[in-house]
Amino acid sequence: MSKGPGLFVDIGKKAKDLLIKDYTSDQKFTVSTYTGAGVALTSTALKKGGLSTGDVAALYKYKNTQFDVKVDTNSNILTTLTFTEILPSTKTIASFKVPDYNSGKLEVQYFHDHATVTTMVGLNQTPGVNVTATIGTPTIAFGAEAGYDTTSGNFTKYTAGISVTKPDSCASIVLGDKGDSINASYVHYMDQQKKSAAVAEISRRFSTNENTFTVGGAYAVDHLTLIKAKLNSHGRLGALVQHEVVPKSLLTISSELDTKALEKSPRFGLALALKP
Repeated sequence: MSKGPGLFVDIGKKAKDLLIKDYTSDQKFTVSTYTGAGVALTSTALKKGGLSTGDVAALYKYKNTQFDVKVDTNSNILTTLTFTEILPSTKTIASFKVPDYNSGKLEVQYFHDHATVTTMVGLNQTPGVNVTATIGTPTIAFGAEAGYDTTSGNFTKYTAGISVTKPDSCASIVLGDKGDSINASYVHYMDQQKKSAAVAEISRRFSTNENTFTVGGAYAVDHLTLIKAKLNSHGRLGALVQHEVVPKSLLTISSELDTKALEKSPRFGLALALKP
């Protein structure tokens, strides 16, 4: 694949990962193993409130093909096939869920040194179409996304964004929700490994005149322990500690607190991921 501007979904992704990824108020346990044939097996158990769910996933890679299947406790089977370089500089992703036969999707991604284009079509009688395009370089990129409903003949969404990436920082602006919201974010890295970072994000919804400002960061205590925290203008405070107990086995403890309602109990989450 080319070293171009990246996909449209990558615009603002670094800030979202710092502010959202690994935060949980639920109890989650994950175990991953690898067979001698190269199949990765992952079992996940999740307890959310009084409801417990789980799933088992298998991932297999062979040359330019990746096969991923997941079975959950509700008897849903999700299958994803990824083909790389069927055509030069392309990636094709097909997915479908059983018994929901109308959930099938086909996505084609095209990569160029100065542009990327993706097209996703629903595999049903009234397919929706989603198209994204990004132009630029790995340093600066402009992108847009549009969704079209072939049944009603209306656009379901249109979004535009810009990102500027430097070795020690990344900034982005995304105009979404058909022009009803705008989100701006900035990430600054404190080390070359990009494990310690500070992030700020501001979003505004024009229809309600609502503004949300969020600051957060991550700090690598050492090569095994990571601390993350975030706070927004509505008084929502989140924090987590992640420690690599043994190689590729992570223990994550996180909590959330509404500082404007301190009489309420904070919500704590525990996530344990074990990998060989």
